[in-house]
Amino acid sequence: MDKQMLDGKVAIITGASYGMGQTMAELFAEEGASVVLTARGNDKLDAVVEGIRAKGGKAIGVVADVCSLEDTQKVFAETIKKFGDLDILINNAGIGEQKMIDETDDDWMMHVMNTNLGGPMRYIREALKVFMPKNEGVIINISSVNGTRPFCGATYTSTKGALNTLTKNVAMRLVDTNIRCNAVAPGATITPAHLANKAGEQPGGAKMLEYSGHYVYFPGPECEAIDQAYACLYLASRMGRAVRGQVLQVCNGAFL
Repeated sequence: MDKQMLDGKVAIITGASYGMGQTMAELFAEEGASVVLTARGNDKLDAVVEGIRAKGGKAIGVVADVCSLEDTQKVFAETIKKFGDLDILINNAGIGEQKMIDETDDDWMMHVMNTNLGGPMRYIREALKVFMPKNEGVIINISSVNGTRPFCGATYTSTKGALNTLTKNVAMRLVDTNIRCNAVAPGATITPAHLANKAGEQPGGAKMLEYSGHYVYFPGPECEAIDQAYACLYLASRMGRAVRGQVLQVCNGAFL
């Protein structure tokens, strides 16, 4: 049997109770990593953790809100307590939305920004406290094709563009280290959030798509959650050892 690609590694994956985050956690566990899953709710999180353990994987769940510094610090403390180290961080948690700029109030704007951009910044900052002393680690931010083709909500698209910039900024900061920072930018991917978006059920409904639909191939060939997980595995493993500061778009060619 071939050696697992993440044998002995420890990974934190935020927003991992369903969708892409769940699939990433399951794949990473299959490849030998001990995985720490976070989510705001307990029931779905526990079910995913138990599913991984039932297949022989190593996993724990920590209920946490990425908007909370206290919760963020708790996640890292629990990781070190349980597994003794950290090697990989995947910033996956986020809020999808379709609110047009003229429908976006300050409370909503700050909530989405705090989750989609503030969360990754907090987690990266905490991860570097572990990575820097040992001069090793991997950071992967989950962005979106909206980072360059902003057809969804005004705040959502702005945060994804900012996350792309943050990815490059962090990579520049770490260029003289063995710590890599990259991003994966999913296109339309079959997840509960994507299906809700197609049905006009995300905050803001589908009105924005009446304006943005001419500029994008939507709906195009849809990806599956495992396609995004494979991209993360590439970046997290030795295969991606020379890749830094890149935003890897995984969209099945729909958003070229």
